[in-house]
Amino acid sequence: MGTTERADKFYAEQVLDRLNDPMREFVARQEMFFLATADRHGECDNTFRAGPPGFLHVLDDLTLAYPEYRGNGVQASLGNIEENPHVGILMVDFVRDRIGLHVNGRARVLADDDIRATRPGLAVDPVPGRRARVWVEVTVEEAYIHCAKHIPHLQKVPPRGPGRSWGTDDFKRKGGDFFGAAAEAPERGAFLPPPRADAATWMAEAERMVELAERRSRDRGTGTGSGADGDADAESPAFSGWFSKSVSV
Repeated sequence: MGTTERADKFYAEQVLDRLNDPMREFVARQEMFFLATADRHGECDNTFRAGPPGFLHVLDDLTLAYPEYRGNGVQASLGNIEENPHVGILMVDFVRDRIGLHVNGRARVLADDDIRATRPGLAVDPVPGRRARVWVEVTVEEAYIHCAKHIPHLQKVPPRGPGRSWGTDDFKRKGGDFFGAAAEAPERGAFLPPPRADAATWMAEAERMVELAERRSRDRGTGTGSGADGDADAESPAFSGWFSKSVSV
């Protein structure tokens, strides 16, 4: 496309292999980011994460970490990370600076006890709905600007009522059936992405992945497992993906 010269200039001037001081300050005040992951087959997922300023923790110039809260139970991002550690994070400041920051790197899932053992200063969030189930630690490989020219300049709406309902299971407060998917469910039937798996197997695999980091932590504490640098214990085989082609409905 004839953009090699422009791309070379961008890499030479804007792409870093770590977070510099302005980047670390930018990350520390963000309240949201977009997370891109893919499984071992390259099937992609893009999702949104939010929390109070600083919920995406800058541990040092090469390391970020964020808590995974209790969500819809699907655990798509965590499952992808177990299969393929490459992640892309995009932070966009729509309000103050109207600029964005990309961070690409490698991620791993850690139990709360594990990350606090090496990062004892990590704050404990007092809001129950923001308590970490597990943490995702990201080692930075690339960090670079997302230019301002197409980013809209927005204003925050003053808070009304009790604020955001962190961790709620109230159907209406979560957004209700905004897109009408639940209303169509009786006619449509359950959605099972290919290769298809029965719902019980799918949910069991999702829940097992969330517990994997905690199991590794317990094993290291008792000396019965090989820890994060080796295979999981005999009762917890290596994560093999959400779906198995040998399982059908």
